[in-house]
Amino acid sequence: QVQLVESGGGLVQPGGSLRLSCAASGFTFIDDAMSWSRQAPGKELEWVSGISSSGGTTRYAEAVKGRFTISRDNAKNMLYLQLNSLKIEDTAMYYCTEGWSAYGPRGQGTQVTVSS
Repeated sequence: QVQLVESGGGLVQPGGSLRLSCAASGFTFIDDAMSWSRQAPGKELEWVSGISSSGGTTRYAEAVKGRFTISRDNAKNMLYLQLNSLKIEDTAMYYCTEGWSAYGPRGQGTQVTVSS
């Protein structure tokens, strides 16, 4: 059974940084691509970034390209998302998801709030 547990969210000022983490279990993590997605209040779920099983390929949504960095540690079954130069519009619940889609199995989420 896929289990994904996100952490690391919080309240940060515009321009600030956060590092999100996702602990994965219940599947062969090293075999699967992984993604981060987010959902802001009143908006649809949005795919943010994805990484291949080996970590050799990464992709980003245009809205976060150059500011966010996805990475993974296959030895620890961990997925990460470094969020830099945060903007108010980055405020959302962030989810770790299995696969390249925002609609794959995901955890309970971690809230990121960007506010002055």
